[in-house]
Amino acid sequence: MSAKEWSLLCGLSLLWGASFFFTGVAVQELPPLTIVLLRVGLGALTLYAVLRASGGTLPGDARAWRDLAVLGVINSALPFTLIVWGQTQIPSGLASILNATTPLFGVLAAHLCTQDERITSNRLAGVVIGFAGVALMVGAGALRGGDAPVAGQLAILGAACSYAIAGVYARRLRRYGLAPMVAATGQIACATLILLPLALLVERPWQYAMPGAATWFAVAGSAVLSTALAYVIYFRLIATAGATNILLVTFLVPVSAILLGWLVLGERLEPRHFLGMALIAGGLAALDGRLLRRRRGAPLSVGGSGTDRGRPGSR
Repeated sequence: MSAKEWSLLCGLSLLWGASFFFTGVAVQELPPLTIVLLRVGLGALTLYAVLRASGGTLPGDARAWRDLAVLGVINSALPFTLIVWGQTQIPSGLASILNATTPLFGVLAAHLCTQDERITSNRLAGVVIGFAGVALMVGAGALRGGDAPVAGQLAILGAACSYAIAGVYARRLRRYGLAPMVAATGQIACATLILLPLALLVERPWQYAMPGAATWFAVAGSAVLSTALAYVIYFRLIATAGATNILLVTFLVPVSAILLGWLVLGERLEPRHFLGMALIAGGLAALDGRLLRRRRGAPLSVGGSGTDRGRPGSR
């Protein structure tokens, strides 16, 4: 990747890492579904404005909207809600680390549901090492149950599984020839319509006290920066660097979230969490395969394959 692409990748990791920080602030005054509704609602409006400004239009095919609605659930509404609820139980830094297991679940989902992305030796090693990191971070408390922090960790892992399934399901969008920005806008719009009645019926947000300025800033940052702007950067990188290269962002997101949580929220992580993150990073390195090819002296590909460049993303 070029220096500009690396800069965009670092910027994207900061935006996605900041989403855990923004949520950590918002959950102090707002319930989970309301936070997610505000995030996707404001994000959808921002994405639609960008789409219209660039001359794009939303699809007119009812089948495309059906698949976008499914993605709105499994790629936005469900995982966002699980992550926000999970952050009411655990620190944002730990939540970002657990969320970094998404590619590990993605390898398993692709192996089970596709014919062209089977598990290789590198991928199998990555899954084993990565799950070892997850087990280390969750700890023995998961075996006993009834522990609220463990429930929060499992919620984040559930979100990671949902993202992985969505990554496979998103392949269906190829048949419609939708531009990435169109798919992103339609998906977030569907998530908004799905969450609106749920948030109003379940949480009745009008009964809560008016949040302070910090909460509104966090909600706006999550919607405009961590959702809308992040999607713009993400799909631009997909087009120029490929999906293989953009996978490297998962190395950087937990670091960004941990630094923000430490600097702003005063959060602390136990040593086993850092060791678990190191194991997950090792698993992702094995999945990517770049370091192994470099050690063996094999040429490295730049920008991913042609099929990588057209593949829809998951976040």
